Amino acid sequence: MASKAGDNPESLMALSTEYCLRNLQGTLCYLLDNKTLRLHPDIFLPSEICDKLVNAYMELVHTDGTFEMHKTFFLLFSDPRSTRLTRVQLRENTVQDRDLEAIRNQDLIELHLTNCEKLSSRSLQTLTSFRHTLVSLSLFGCSNIFYKDDNPRCFDDTERLVNPIRQVLVTDFTFQGFSRLRLLNLGGLTEQVDVEALLRPLGTLTSLDLSGVQLPRGAFLSQWRDRLTYLVLYNVDLAEEHVHTILQLTHLRHLDISRDRQRDRQGYKFKLTRKVLTAIIQSLLNLGSLDISGHIMQDNCAVALQEEAMGPPSIEPSKSSISPLKELKRPLQFLGLFDTSLCNLTHIPAYKVTGAKNEDQVLNAIEAYTEYRPEVASHAINHLFDIARIQHCNQLLRALQLVISALKCHKYDKSIQVTGSAALFYLTNTEYRTDQSIKLRRQVIQVVLNGMEHYQEVTVQRNCCLTLCNFNIPEELEFQYHRVNQLLLKILNSSREDESIQRIAVHLCNALVCQVDNDHKEAVGKMGFVTTMLQLIQKKLTDKMCDQVMEFSWSALWNITDETPDNCEMFLNCSGMKLFLECLKEFPDKQELHRNMLGLLGNVAEVKALRPQLLTPQFITVFSDLLDSKADGIEVSYNACGVLSHIIFDGPDAWAMEEPLRDTVMDRMWAAIQSWDVNSRRNINYRSFEPILRLLPQGIAPVSQHWATWALFNLVSVYPGKYCPLLIKEGGIALLQKVLELDTAREETKDMARKVIEHCGNFKEDPMDTTR
Repeated sequence: MASKAGDNPESLMALSTEYCLRNLQGTLCYLLDNKTLRLHPDIFLPSEICDKLVNAYMELVHTDGTFEMHKTFFLLFSDPRSTRLTRVQLRENTVQDRDLEAIRNQDLIELHLTNCEKLSSRSLQTLTSFRHTLVSLSLFGCSNIFYKDDNPRCFDDTERLVNPIRQVLVTDFTFQGFSRLRLLNLGGLTEQVDVEALLRPLGTLTSLDLSGVQLPRGAFLSQWRDRLTYLVLYNVDLAEEHVHTILQLTHLRHLDISRDRQRDRQGYKFKLTRKVLTAIIQSLLNLGSLDISGHIMQDNCAVALQEEAMGPPSIEPSKSSISPLKELKRPLQFLGLFDTSLCNLTHIPAYKVTGAKNEDQVLNAIEAYTEYRPEVASHAINHLFDIARIQHCNQLLRALQLVISALKCHKYDKSIQVTGSAALFYLTNTEYRTDQSIKLRRQVIQVVLNGMEHYQEVTVQRNCCLTLCNFNIPEELEFQYHRVNQLLLKILNSSREDESIQRIAVHLCNALVCQVDNDHKEAVGKMGFVTTMLQLIQKKLTDKMCDQVMEFSWSALWNITDETPDNCEMFLNCSGMKLFLECLKEFPDKQELHRNMLGLLGNVAEVKALRPQLLTPQFITVFSDLLDSKADGIEVSYNACGVLSHIIFDGPDAWAMEEPLRDTVMDRMWAAIQSWDVNSRRNINYRSFEPILRLLPQGIAPVSQHWATWALFNLVSVYPGKYCPLLIKEGGIALLQKVLELDTAREETKDMARKVIEHCGNFKEDPMDTTR
């Protein structure tokens, strides 16, 4: 059997690491003073394990809303005698100065800090602790790390901020003493920092990323002439002297001078020309990777049509459709052409190309730009969205994994969340579903819930809800059952009124409480499910609008009260019966609505302790009148009769009212049952017959007994494959045989009971179900 996309199992190391992180106190740690985590004294963890623990912890913090952070987590790694850290990747605002200070005694080789905006100049001082061992350092997007607070926050007696924080630039920090540092990323460095003075001590760098940094004089880069192999100058406005220096960096294997096309409107002085591109190719002979994405070429770099090489697309430099690249000695490993017209040419001498011409180029772009360039990655994901929507995605696994990665990495980025969630909707629909593994689809669900949780934006919420509709509900969402219900209820309780989101969210809520066990239903009820649905109904009733939201809300209440007495009681306590009567009066011709409401009240009537609240002249009259309803086939009449059957079952002593008379109601019930076609196909789904079976062996309410027998006969006749086994399993045959022995049972009831027993007997003899 062929494996599905994304079906590779997690490694034992990954599973063990996550388990330990979710159960720190039960595995590696104990709690000191009820607040501080401490490693057990007999534990020593090598770097291979410590690195995975820290990096997996950061992953869980940013991708799993159910994971609980620990403020003292990094203190576990404060002592190198029991823990060893070497390679650490930290990101976003969960990282604070104290976290780095906690691990300052470790001999870090790699430290990657990405968009850690809460880090201040305190962390610069902590960095000096790693200066003798650090080989690779990234401070990308750490915009406040070169600032210190000039004064503390002060508040007056009314808790009003008297003097806000004033940040002061730190000017005395350099990388002096970082003798082993070879790879450095300072992308997004604040303009006020003197880059040249900062980097002057690092003459042995081999990799430098200065994305978005304002470069000083052109000769600034020349100090790395004999060493630099990797240089990124994304969104850097180069001058002619900078280009001249770059051409002298003959050891370069990777050069990135790309830009975000949207920022081009700010008026870059540097323009990439055919002459400059030719000089780069001719001078940098070791170049294997080049990125010129986003550039508007100032003169034509494409070969003339008459010179275009014939035949299928080729990566041979001699056939290149980009004229300057004919100078290459060998094809490039990577060529960034995203947001340029060059990506549309036929012969491109590179093994991997970013662009928008085809699916491969688009996926390469998402892969290349996600981590540090969400603005470009979002544009690329938008192209993937069009491919999945209009054409066909041929690399489904790769596409899904890349979009999932982008959504995880940038959960607070509006553009990524909008385009990513839209792409997921099309990548998980029916066309692609059969090729996806359970593991992969669970990953999609996780990032969709992250989007709903962290980004309260209408488009994102709508896209996420629509994507969830592509899954089998509730089965595929059950592993996140509590969380998804919480998020949907949060949407429905929002003051924002968006009809489309409301409709989808109510539909999902309804599907989630259908066919799940009672524990789930009780938990969701306690979360506010019942009250939320009733609030939606009240709002629609006020607007005099019976739409899908109204009908789905009643249907959801029907499902969540099924065999769940607590939720039934909650419905009554929250004025549910008042809303029932008002809806019945306001919308007398809405058959679906009536069916859903009566189905719900059938659940309430099954709870003996709650039945007295239904036994009022007003309610009994309404239920009796609905016996004559022909709405939705027999469903409304059937459900009304079911409600009355349970009430009648409590006997004449419980009937504490003069009108309507109990005998009169029973006569109307007999008449209604006799009018139904026993072969009617039903719009109903029983998980258990227990509420019906309890009405069988008794003589106090023969009409209730008859309703129950008719219901069983109808179901086992029309749907024998589903309901015969259920009836046999729940001991229904023995109860029906007791009915045959009762003198109080009517002959027509006994006759129907015999037919039910006969149907089930035939089913046992021939278990082959041919009705599906």
